[in-house]
Amino acid sequence: MRRICYSVAMSLDGYIAGPNGEADWIVMDPDLAPAFKELYSRFDTFLIGRKTYQAMAGHGGGGGGGFSGFSTYGFSRTLTSVPKGVTLVSDDAKDVLTRLKAAPGRDIWLFGGGELFRSLLDLGLVDAIGVGVIPVLLGGGTPFLPPRASRATLRLTEHKVYPKTGTISLEYAVEPAQARRKSRAR
Repeated sequence: MRRICYSVAMSLDGYIAGPNGEADWIVMDPDLAPAFKELYSRFDTFLIGRKTYQAMAGHGGGGGGGFSGFSTYGFSRTLTSVPKGVTLVSDDAKDVLTRLKAAPGRDIWLFGGGELFRSLLDLGLVDAIGVGVIPVLLGGGTPFLPPRASRATLRLTEHKVYPKTGTISLEYAVEPAQARRKSRAR
């Protein structure tokens, strides 16, 4: 079964975008190039929320018509149309994503949107979380996990430090809800 993996860069103070949506604080460590190549090879599908989609479309990014070579799903209750190459999901995300996870293919990259991440985590659909912690303090912006999210138990599966820039890569498996309930009952 395919997994949904939330993979993002985050500032040390917990933001995935600056106060104005900027990402210029994300440093590109030369030692990360092989890791990025490997990261992209793991996925064939992107999931993005409305705000990330609109920000990318506004900057000429993949949001304007999907990511080349990838299936792209945009999640929004307010958008009424998207360009060719993007599938709009406006309701019943759980059903759409349950079918997508069961379909053949590589893993699914939950690419952008703290609110989309929170929603899918609350629905029990996120299987893994990958965070590149960038050594910068933004003081505000888009939080990694917006408030009112359900508790989730994570298990560290991989980590790496990139000394040239001080970036830390962390990979976690999201423990299934039933495992969380059993551990609380003990």
